[in-house]
Amino acid sequence: MAAQHLNILVCDDESLLRDALRQSFEREGHRVVAVPDGRSAIDRASTEPFDVLLLDVALGPASPDGYEVCRVLRGRRNNLPIIMLTAMDSEADAVLGLEAGADDYVVKPFRPAELRSRIRAVLRRAGSGARVDSPLAAGPLTLDPGLREVQRDGRPVALTFSEFELLHSLMAQRDRVHSRHDLLRAIWGDSAYRDPRAIDVHIRHLREKLEERPEDPKLILTVRGAGYRIGEP
Repeated sequence: MAAQHLNILVCDDESLLRDALRQSFEREGHRVVAVPDGRSAIDRASTEPFDVLLLDVALGPASPDGYEVCRVLRGRRNNLPIIMLTAMDSEADAVLGLEAGADDYVVKPFRPAELRSRIRAVLRRAGSGARVDSPLAAGPLTLDPGLREVQRDGRPVALTFSEFELLHSLMAQRDRVHSRHDLLRAIWGDSAYRDPRAIDVHIRHLREKLEERPEDPKLILTVRGAGYRIGEP
């Protein structure tokens, strides 16, 4: 990550971890803003440009938790990439962060190399040096990788980073069925230590945003026992 200097927002109520992350990233030349509570994270993310938010789930009883921070930012159409930091043992708890709009999660205690890998994966098509493909179309949908824009029937649709990457993967190879593990690798670069149910969460969010009737999808189809593919409405 040293070749690209990032603006990183860290939100964690544990001062030792917060300071350790700030010092570690600053040694690599990144700019870091570290805040201890959810309200501060919402305020800073809403008013300043950041490349990624590292967001703890549990932020103390007097603060909005990480899930609420995600929901507020996504409700404001803020598409800042968010990686949840969770100490919870269950993968199902981490998936709740994806439900709220996070792009990825890391379970504490984590190795610094693992966290850096997750950040690189979330940002690999953003910023300088990103690969730009030709615009794609499928039925009423158009996707422009260069502008990172999605439209349905000519109207823009706001997607999170991971939702965009997932739809891009489906549309770029629309003649095949994509397994959950294929999509995990396409979005994050690998499928290790990630719950395949994360893909189901993002698929549901995409359907809610893109389908006329999400309960009867025509654009993003489930192939039972195999995965997902783009339909031909």
